[in-house]
This record gives sequence, C-alpha cells and structure tokens, in this order.
Amino acid sequence: MKITVLLGGTSAERDVSIASGLRVMTALRERGHTVVGVDPARGALCSEEEAQMRASGVQTAPPSLEELRALAGRPRDRGAAGLGDLPAVRGADVVFLALHGGQGEDGTIQALLDLLGVPYTGSGHMASALAMDKDLSKLLFRAAGVPTANWTMRRRIREGIVGGTAETDVASLGLPIVVKPSKQGSTVGLTVVKKAEDLAGAVAEAFDYDDEVMLESFVAGREFTVGVLGDTALPVGEILAVHEIYDYECKYTAGMAKEVFPADLTAAQTADVQALSLAAFRALKLDGYARIDFRLGGDGVFYCLEANTLPGMTELSLIPQAAIAAGITFPELCERIVSLARPEEAQVAERLP
Repeated sequence: MKITVLLGGTSAERDVSIASGLRVMTALRERGHTVVGVDPARGALCSEEEAQMRASGVQTAPPSLEELRALAGRPRDRGAAGLGDLPAVRGADVVFLALHGGQGEDGTIQALLDLLGVPYTGSGHMASALAMDKDLSKLLFRAAGVPTANWTMRRRIREGIVGGTAETDVASLGLPIVVKPSKQGSTVGLTVVKKAEDLAGAVAEAFDYDDEVMLESFVAGREFTVGVLGDTALPVGEILAVHEIYDYECKYTAGMAKEVFPADLTAAQTADVQALSLAAFRALKLDGYARIDFRLGGDGVFYCLEANTLPGMTELSLIPQAAIAAGITFPELCERIVSLARPEEAQVAERLP
C-alpha cells in the first residue's frame, strides 16, 4: 500500500509531530508498505531531510513563536492548500495524519483530503474541529452526561477582549484556575494560576496562541487517559508527572513522568472511565482512534479534560503504551489505524483532475 505520512507543519507542536510521524513511517515500512513523508512547511521529504529530522528529536520546550513564524514564511511553505498539488498526497492509498495542532488537527487538512477523495486516518473534518475547540467539546461532553470541570471563555474580537474579569472568574471558578488556549494541545500556552493577580498575565500568554482562551476550574487529583481504537476502549493509564501538571516537558522528556498501564483502579472505576471515554468519543462523532484524558476528583468523579483526535505516537506517548498493554505492538497499532482510515473516496464520485 502507498501511504503518505503528514508530519511537522507550523503549529507549536511541530517537534512532537515530527517525532510521531517518523516513528509511524518506520513502523509502516516494517509492515511492508511504501511510505513517504510530507511536511506541510517543506513539501515531500527527501532522504536527507528525513535524516535531519530524525537527528533533531523533541526539545524540552516547544518551538518559539518567532521560529514558527519564520518557518511559515519560508519560500517552500505550501500550507494546507498546497498539499493538494503534491503527487505524494493525491496519489496515496491512505494519508496517515501525524500532525498535531494547527491546521493538521483542526479539520482544515481533513476537509482538503475529503475534497480530493483521499482516505486518511483519524476523524473527519467536522469532528476534528469540534474536538480542537475546547469550549464546544465541553458543551457536548455535558450534553452526553460526561462530567467536565466548570469553565469560562475570553474571546479576542476586533473591538478588544470580551468575557469575564479576574474578579468574576475567581468568584465563579475558584483558585487554582487553568488558563489555556482553546484550540491548542500539548499544554502549549497553559498556566495553572494560583493567585488572582497572576491571572491577567496567564490570559495574555494564552492569547499568543489563539484568539480564544479558556479559564477552567483546576481539578486536583489523579490523572488518567483512555485510548479509543475503533469503537473499543484500550486499557486505562495513569500519569504520574514530576511537575504539578502533565506539561510539555513531562510529556516529551524521558524520566519526567511515569505512565502506568493498566492503571491501579477498581474494576468498577475502570469500567466507569472507559464508558465515559466512549461517550465522549461518540459525543464528538470521532472516528478511527483518539485519546480521552481525565482527572479523578476528590469526590470520586472522573472529569473529562479533553479529547485528542491525533494523539502523539512518540516512544513516550500514551496511546502506544495503552496498545502495548492490550497486546498490540506499535507496528500493529499503526496498521490498525490505517485499516480504520476514513473511506472518503466512497463519498466523492471522482478525484479532482
């Protein structure tokens, strides 16, 4: 099978996407597929560029905004629209989406591939957009009976910032407050605010990454994750991070977190959080695979944090560890994800000329 892996891009999660994509490429080649890599910021990768990417690795912090802006401004930058011109994309049997954040995860590239009639891994464009928007996700979680922490929103419009004030947000949410970009991942731009006077600075930082910012009640307690493959919940994992939260450094730096699969929960708790993960998956109309994250509050309730439609596939990532706990090797996991690729060709009469 001819498989094109999309990786990199110009989002703040570029480094993680590269690590995920390269590992997926290796695994699929081991399974006998013909695999090429495409970086939306560079085009189709030659062997030398692929080797350079493999040597870089994931740093302890995401690329700076200046680095990402410079990358996006390169002459070779194709962006989402330019991907449709690439033979490696148009001629692929399946496109494996290893992009994280930005246009790779917000439904933009999924919509493009729908128009081209090229099957791709993961959820469709509408579900991807819903999952990326944390505000809409939480509304749908609650409608489906999936508990989630209380929140408020700040929005940047032409006239300025609209939403609450520090006083009203602290009064309604209490402290600590989690401040994060509404459409971002890997805890990029996220701050746990413990003092009211620090709230304005945290909101300003989050606005560097998005035009909408979420302020959310902090749920103190153990953190868990549930991968969904097809319509099956994988073994539950518990995350034991060195830092207070499972931040970028803890996620992608060896030794900064311990992940326990299966998690030390009662049978009833395991069944509960797995059922909630499937309910969240279905509420957003997700497809293929995803990862749903939770915190177990002091009241014994699992509160859903978010759904990740294109979760990390690095050596330290959670869905690969969950798959191993289920007896699925990483190459087998990648091939199963490919087998679940959205059959959009059936919805398009002909490929575009």
